[in-house]
Amino acid sequence: MKKVIFKGVGTAMITPMHEDGSINYPMFRELLNMQVSNHADAVIIAGTTGEGSTLTDEEHIELVRYAVKEINGQIPVIAGAGSNNTAHAVRLSRECERAGADGLLHVTPYYNKASQEGLYLHFKACAEATSLPVILYNVPSRTGVNIYPATYKRLSAIDNIVACKEASGNFSQIAKIAALCKDDLTIYSGNDDQITSALALGGKGVISVLANICPKETHDICQSYFDGNSERSDSLQLKYLNLIEALFLDVNPIPVKQAMRVMGYEVGHCRLPLCDMDPVNAEKLYRTLKHYRLVDSSLRAGSVAINMTPHTGTVLHGNV
Repeated sequence: MKKVIFKGVGTAMITPMHEDGSINYPMFRELLNMQVSNHADAVIIAGTTGEGSTLTDEEHIELVRYAVKEINGQIPVIAGAGSNNTAHAVRLSRECERAGADGLLHVTPYYNKASQEGLYLHFKACAEATSLPVILYNVPSRTGVNIYPATYKRLSAIDNIVACKEASGNFSQIAKIAALCKDDLTIYSGNDDQITSALALGGKGVISVLANICPKETHDICQSYFDGNSERSDSLQLKYLNLIEALFLDVNPIPVKQAMRVMGYEVGHCRLPLCDMDPVNAEKLYRTLKHYRLVDSSLRAGSVAINMTPHTGTVLHGNV
């Protein structure tokens, strides 16, 4: 049985930015400390939710280094290191290890649409480049390619490929992965609306967007299940379903950053090509946040218009 990197909720951290698009490190520190104090079980840095694809390599590594220093061993720091260029992913993996990361998250190469053999060779090269434990990230809706259960089985034979973040939404596939790989591959849900379902199939938790704004509640969904109280786990999952849906009214991480601005966190906007939500969906998001008492119920939508109004975006130049 391979070592489990974390059990529970790993928060897929947003990357807070100033209005000029540069990284807001004081806010990043605040968000990291909020995660620890609210029982997050791990943090994932510079992944999809962290806008890793529009960070320069220097920013990417510095974010990981900063998180490692701030977390100071309290919970695992997992670094996004994926790329659709295997050589780039290998280089990022090595640099994230040097920066002190406890593990790596590798997304399937996007756009290239590699074959299953290509996926195997890509992930094998990334894993062999480092001694860190590797989590594979399967999200076909965004990358255009799916990791088949048989490929997971082959990859699970590699010592430091220890887990997967399954965001295919295909429960039959998750069941097949669990049956084929058993204890050689830990399964994490990649979808906040399917946490309890993944746990029921033997999953060990979730890598979560919701946990950016509700870390304790997301932790409790998992912990209740682990404690044998599946009824409470299911109840919490259903309780937060509407909020989860609101956080995906647009492409992640657009809604969660917009939500956090309304909640008072100076996280800034996304870098282009991602821009803010259209006014209709922004209003739906605001109403949902109000329903869950995540914003001051005395506020009217107009009073937070500056946070909900679409932003033209920022372009930063550099090595990405």
